[in-house]
Amino acid sequence: MDLELVTIGTELLLGFTIDTNAADIARALASVGARVVRRTTVGDDRATIGDAVRDALSRTGFVIATGGLGPTRDDVTKKVVADLFGAPLELDEVYLEALRARFARLGRPMPAINRTQAEVPRGAAVLPNRWGTAPGLWLEGPLGTVVLLPGVPREMLGLLDHEILPRVRVRIGVDGAEGTVTASRTLRTTGIAESALAERIGGIEDRLTPATLAYLPGVDGVDLRLTVWNMAAGVADEALARGADVLRPALGIHLYGEGDADLAAVVLSVLRDQRRTLAVAESCTGGLLAGRLTAVPGSSDVFVGGVVAYANAVKTADLGVPADLLEAEGAVSEQTVRAMARGVAERYGTRAGIAVTGIAGPAGGTPEKPVGTVWMAAALDGRLETALRRFPGDREDVRRRSAQGALDLMRRMLVGVGRA
Repeated sequence: MDLELVTIGTELLLGFTIDTNAADIARALASVGARVVRRTTVGDDRATIGDAVRDALSRTGFVIATGGLGPTRDDVTKKVVADLFGAPLELDEVYLEALRARFARLGRPMPAINRTQAEVPRGAAVLPNRWGTAPGLWLEGPLGTVVLLPGVPREMLGLLDHEILPRVRVRIGVDGAEGTVTASRTLRTTGIAESALAERIGGIEDRLTPATLAYLPGVDGVDLRLTVWNMAAGVADEALARGADVLRPALGIHLYGEGDADLAAVVLSVLRDQRRTLAVAESCTGGLLAGRLTAVPGSSDVFVGGVVAYANAVKTADLGVPADLLEAEGAVSEQTVRAMARGVAERYGTRAGIAVTGIAGPAGGTPEKPVGTVWMAAALDGRLETALRRFPGDREDVRRRSAQGALDLMRRMLVGVGRA
């Protein structure tokens, strides 16, 4: 089953809002065997919306559109599609009462403007929205099928899961393709460049067939996504598992997880299994490392706390870094980061400590220590590993790469693989 997506909203074109809806819809549809063949984004303009939906219908006969279902004047999607199908808007009294009840539960009267959200194109199926006020709509006619979903991601996802995917499964079953899926599996790496990964994998890529391989580089590392197309669900799972088995040996120490695995969660899990606790000392990351750790549910049984030692005086007073060492070697040095890692572990009585110090920029670099120079250290039961990195990117990139690199240094030390 092929279909097209039309995402609607001037804010998407201006770049003020990232279009996550299209990605979420495409992934969900692929999981049930439907394929998105084209994606179009348009602004809140009647003519442009009409052209986009009409053209998409002419190619596939099935369109899912998000956005433009709100109560304000720029929300025109429903009216445009109703005109396209020759289906006048009619008030749905049942949905209107449901809207009023929703506002009553919130303790306030329904604004008159929301009444328009209970207007439905004649013949359309109303898809109840338990997460907001704009219902989803499923409209069929001589031109094909159009599904209208709200643009608010939480509302869209709720309707997609509970209303759209079940109907799409039925439709695909009627077409004789029941049980086929497009599925993916992701292996996550860090501490290695995309080109270096390609060199490692180049000689074995043919062995991944029928899966295809995509490289997805980002600030935190490179994800490798295996995808199989239009297969029976069980066969797809087996093909992806075989492909992952082929890749893992080539990825070596750089592989830290699969799917949506988070490196901070991986580190905390290993520490928990080894009955160790952790403290962190941060300079250039300014709390980002601690933020990564505390974002993981249940981290409190492993992560004790940390120190943001931005100024040299704090490094000395709170972490015990000797003032003469700072004077002689500087804040961004191997000697300083070693003292920071040891100091924070001693201060909090933990068996593990991580420290980061560097130059995030845009100013502060020197020929010897340019912007992006970062020292990190991991202390574990009295042992200590350090690493020097020269990270590319702007200030935020350097800070994010530093936090990821420090976590990875600790991970490698915990599993006994040492430095890269």
